[in-house]
Amino acid sequence: MTTATEAPPPLAPDAPGPRPPRRRRRLTPYWLLLPGILWLLVFFALPMVYQASTSVQTGSLEEGYEVTWHFAAYWDALSAYWPQFLRSVAYAASATVLCLVLGYPLAYLIAFRAGRWRNLIMILVIAPFFTSFLIRTLAWKTILADGGPVVGALNTLHVLDVTSWLGWTAGDRVLATPLAVVCGLTYNFLPFMVLPLYTSLERIDPRLHEAAGDLYARPLTTFRRVTFPLSLPGVVSGTLLTFIPAAGDYVNADLLGSTDTRMIGNVIQAQFLRVLDYPTAAALSFILMAAILVMVTLYIRRAGTEELV
Repeated sequence: MTTATEAPPPLAPDAPGPRPPRRRRRLTPYWLLLPGILWLLVFFALPMVYQASTSVQTGSLEEGYEVTWHFAAYWDALSAYWPQFLRSVAYAASATVLCLVLGYPLAYLIAFRAGRWRNLIMILVIAPFFTSFLIRTLAWKTILADGGPVVGALNTLHVLDVTSWLGWTAGDRVLATPLAVVCGLTYNFLPFMVLPLYTSLERIDPRLHEAAGDLYARPLTTFRRVTFPLSLPGVVSGTLLTFIPAAGDYVNADLLGSTDTRMIGNVIQAQFLRVLDYPTAAALSFILMAAILVMVTLYIRRAGTEELV
């Protein structure tokens, strides 16, 4: 006799654990965003609302201010300080162009040619952040001092003759001129240009360069048709990170410039801290913010992702 063996019954699958309610799972991302939203509301939105209300007030510091919806402060501020607005845009744009011209080759070197020196060069790029913004700017007063080696070299090369003709320097003097302010802005904000450019360049697949070489493209053609178009997101990010803070800066113009090189940031600081005209200072701040917002919006639309192909 043969005994037929029965197969053991299949194991029952483990019972699934209790799942959280679907509604709770949908709300989880919003709960994670809540701290950041509260931070923005307390430290950004509320001060903006307070400044907006200040800009439409009338009165004085002794008598107190009252919201009277006096929007004429905007026109008065703009009509009185429009040269400083234009000067701020011109200085910030010049510094942004210089940062791009200086930063792109440096970022390209770090991304494709640095090799084992990449980390060291990156540390040197961000090394200025290890010291105070004020100390970095004061150092340029020594670098550009009258009779110093930098001014002497520029005189020997007759560079100051050209810059004086353009109105960027005054004779043999560099300090207290527009050139000194632009140099300070360029130095202080150069890392904000290099880091986005490096990040964008590093993401480019090296095989694209090899493919361009296989198609007999010259190095300049490869850069123009492959490298630069793919790095445009970094160019856009770097120019925005440089131009926006440079347009509102006041430290460089205060320490390296003169009364003829005052930027709108210097005017706002003086209105808040010395003149104590809070409505005018708030109106100037909102005009600056609106002008930068319009320029940035137009720039992003012009250099949007649909044009990066």
